[in-house]
Amino acid sequence: MTTNSHKLPKGVIALGLVSLFMDLSSEMIHSLLPVFLVTVLGASALSVGIIEGIAEATAAIAKVFSGVLSDWMGRRKPLVLLGYGMAALTKPLFPLATGLGAVLTARFLDRIGKGIRGAPRDALIADITPQPLRGAAYGLRQAMDTVGAFAGPLVAMALMAATLDNFRLVFWIATIPAFLCVLLIAFGVEEPEVTRPAAQPRFPVGRANLRRLPARFWWVVAFAAVLTLARFSEAFLLLRAENVGLAVTWVPMILIVMNIVYAASAYPFGKLSDNGNRSRLLAWGICFLIAADLVLATATNVWAVGLGAAAWGLHMGATQGLLSALVAEAAPADLRGTAFGVFNLASGVALLAASVIAGGLWSLLGPAMTFYAGALFSAIALTGLLIKQIGVHAK
Repeated sequence: MTTNSHKLPKGVIALGLVSLFMDLSSEMIHSLLPVFLVTVLGASALSVGIIEGIAEATAAIAKVFSGVLSDWMGRRKPLVLLGYGMAALTKPLFPLATGLGAVLTARFLDRIGKGIRGAPRDALIADITPQPLRGAAYGLRQAMDTVGAFAGPLVAMALMAATLDNFRLVFWIATIPAFLCVLLIAFGVEEPEVTRPAAQPRFPVGRANLRRLPARFWWVVAFAAVLTLARFSEAFLLLRAENVGLAVTWVPMILIVMNIVYAASAYPFGKLSDNGNRSRLLAWGICFLIAADLVLATATNVWAVGLGAAAWGLHMGATQGLLSALVAEAAPADLRGTAFGVFNLASGVALLAASVIAGGLWSLLGPAMTFYAGALFSAIALTGLLIKQIGVHAK
């Protein structure tokens, strides 16, 4: 941990670069995958929702066990390396897929890798970052992660144009940055010799440790779960773009717009969360999501979809790093991995439900109702936040 109270540790920057490379690889695939499923493999919007929901729920479940295991071991990096390595090894399964079952398998295994690395990585950032800089640290990692998230669709779009919409060739090229990412974490990320003692001789899953997590942690978990119901899979942003007439080659542009805004706003919002009113920032983040949903519900052209995607990116920048900082601060140091695991499990289960609901509404009632439902869940989350703040000020 650095002794300079104004300088982020080098490990945070290194982990940000790792996230950048893996997201570059993943988004080259995922920015095309929903359209690939619908136009090449003949899947329905409901099938896309189910596949995306299962994939993210799988990652969330894996995060619980990897987070707990990192607390028990007293080490984070081995699990981070395992998770990124597994994700890299699953990337070739996407270009080899010939049916929905193969894509589901590939997404399932890929998300297990994400789940294994997620909670230990987030806990490691908290371990090596001074408390006054944690909002900035999580915001910076999220911003670098999101640079990869918009670079991936940009590269995918250029390759689709150059290869005359050859999905499988683009998927093969996407494997390259994934393996570079593994080399970077193996040789460029160092964990302190002793980040914390092993939590206890027995594996720390039980009521006693869960009771050690304070009420404010459980409030963050509940709040994030409701908010996740409003923010279903980004696959539906891509389907919305295709739905209003955007050519397949250019569909990834929607993710590029969203992630440019996300990347540009995540670090400033993270710094703001360290210095300002966090509840107010969360409220603004929810308002951005409500605006995004309403624009996307009424969109009739690609420009409106792009505007909705930009507002979606502002929501992500304002909320995601802040929620991670809140989890890190609420949990005891020796249970941070467990805390991030529980947090991500709740969010993942909510994302599974949200994606299935979104896919069902899309198939039965059309795209507009999907986004109107998202706005409704956002309003519920905002109401809960305001009620909590009123209760705090009333005490």
